[in-house]
Amino acid sequence: MDFSKDTRGLVPAIIQDSVTGKVLMLGYMNEEALEKTRNEGRVTFFSRSRQKLWTKGETSGNFLNVVSIAEDCDQDTLLIKVIPDGPVCHTGADTCWNEVNEADDVLFLKELQDFIDRRKKEMPDGSYTTSLFNKGTNKIAKKLGEEAVECVIGATSGDDENFIYESADLLYHLIVMLTHKGYRIEDVARELKSRHH
Repeated sequence: MDFSKDTRGLVPAIIQDSVTGKVLMLGYMNEEALEKTRNEGRVTFFSRSRQKLWTKGETSGNFLNVVSIAEDCDQDTLLIKVIPDGPVCHTGADTCWNEVNEADDVLFLKELQDFIDRRKKEMPDGSYTTSLFNKGTNKIAKKLGEEAVECVIGATSGDDENFIYESADLLYHLIVMLTHKGYRIEDVARELKSRHH
């Protein structure tokens, strides 16, 4: 980082939620704050009003846990992706722009994909997902087909609540099959995206 561009030796640090993508706040860092952030894994700023280092959350408990730190192309601004322990703003709001920090519902599919990936790797006893992986391709395919039929029945019977329920089952089992075959839901999204263009 080029801290010399600012006479105070400070660079702006944009704080972004690594899951939701929401920008949470903006703070400033000097070299010491950046080093402490890297070493401790929690965001530390240089407080311009107090003229000292300040770890976000040291009084509130709402720490910003570092996922990644990136420098911009001019090496004078940081983008720090975090997992926040709670509201970020001193007002109690999720962000300093008073936005709700929630992921779009569709992003849950990635979270579910990550969960199913972990299940395949760990294969814990007593897990329904583990039992599907243990049964193999044909049994997973059969279950996927059953869920597709149930989804169609829900759609054609006029039972919208059941249709949504069965659609969720279908997506879940599709992600299990994708994972079993070495793919992810993002591979399907890329295919759809390529067709759209």
